Amino acid sequence: YGILPTVKVSLRELKQVEEGGHYEVVVEDNGVGIPPKYVPQAFAQLLFSSKYVLRQTRGMFGLGAKMAVLYAQITTGYPAEVVVAPIRSRHIYSFRLKIDIKENKPVVLSFSMASNVGGRHGTIVKLVTLGDWSRAKQRIYEYMRRTAVVAPYAEILFRDPEGNVVFFERSISKLPPPARETLPHPHGVDVETLKSVLRSRGESPVAEVLVESFQGIGEVTAQRILSGAGIPPERKSGELPDREVETLLRVMRSLKDIKPPRADHLSYLGRDIIVAGLTKIFSPEYANAVTRKPSVYEGHAFIVEAGVAYGGRIPPLEEPLVLRYANKIPLLYDERSDVVYKVLEGIDFKLYEVEFPAPLAIVTHICSTKVPYKGVGKEAVADVQEIEREVEGALREVLRDLRSYLLRKRRELEEVEKAVSIAKYIPEVSNALHKMYGVDPRVVSQKLLEVLNSRLKAFRIADLSNVVVE
Repeated sequence: YGILPTVKVSLRELKQVEEGGHYEVVVEDNGVGIPPKYVPQAFAQLLFSSKYVLRQTRGMFGLGAKMAVLYAQITTGYPAEVVVAPIRSRHIYSFRLKIDIKENKPVVLSFSMASNVGGRHGTIVKLVTLGDWSRAKQRIYEYMRRTAVVAPYAEILFRDPEGNVVFFERSISKLPPPARETLPHPHGVDVETLKSVLRSRGESPVAEVLVESFQGIGEVTAQRILSGAGIPPERKSGELPDREVETLLRVMRSLKDIKPPRADHLSYLGRDIIVAGLTKIFSPEYANAVTRKPSVYEGHAFIVEAGVAYGGRIPPLEEPLVLRYANKIPLLYDERSDVVYKVLEGIDFKLYEVEFPAPLAIVTHICSTKVPYKGVGKEAVADVQEIEREVEGALREVLRDLRSYLLRKRRELEEVEKAVSIAKYIPEVSNALHKMYGVDPRVVSQKLLEVLNSRLKAFRIADLSNVVVE
């Protein structure tokens, strides 16, 4: 829909308890809104999904919001409140929800509808959760700041429990291409997914299921796969026992001439957005970014992007300030375990004219339908060979551009120093010529300054009074 995002987040302390405090968390957006029929499952049923497709996102039906609802419920006992206004809907729908933990089912405590007189759209989620603001304050603010870096096309308003309000303005109106659903690739599917796909189409011939459910498989390729697995093409997919499914998977993965997975469904940021985000937060003297061509690991397409910023409000540090993202989500924890740090340890920054301490910030963004995280916390990307290669390529590319800038800046500084050294003698030369030949020293000084400026490339000396003579 091309909606420029506006996100509001507020935290309010309700009461102090022995373990910390109960905090009301309210998050509001102006997106397309969730259809009301999906709200109970989307927020109060774990592992709910509707299709066997891939999409570059942590997902409307993923674990993030549900785990927040669950944590709030088990720590404070309060239900979640969800208000949705689907785009172009004439109504606004309000829910109070809990999760039936034993049965993994949503429990709708209340439901109401109201007229959408103002034509609003979006979602509001309100939770009451256990927390400790004094301990979490720094991380929460850093998360907001890093979100503003990766999403300069969004307006973000944050109100903390102390009443402080921070507003990150939108600095660019360009949106990333939207992520689109895509079929899984035969080389990237696991046995459980394959079983689920086959059994969901239980009465359909297995050859038909392969063609319609996976990328890169046409009728001829499906026949080859089934022949290699010893499975008749007309066999009903729901009748395959586990042993045959495992054989089928092994043959699918071993086929080398299947087209690699497409990457046109991935949502990358692009140079303009990365540079806008870095400029918005750091006001650097230099910023640049690069988006690598799509690559593949284990049947999953991915794109790596990297950006650098130098100077401005970046503090001089003994190592780069690293901002890591996966599918536009900031990664704050387990930094040293991430593939990015492994790559950085192998880079000699002196080759790129960077001497620490230096005001250098580095951004990395990995987008994929399946980012290979190291743990369930999804805070560090594993050092998969293909991803490591692309991260290194992206970082070295932007660092080469930074080196060109720093070398140009150094040459300009040397030119300034040389010009000033010459210019400070112009008055003396002019006065000497005046004494010898009686010429006007002001005219001579102006002519000599014009000759000097004609030889300068980076700047001009407007007036000799601007030159400090020691």
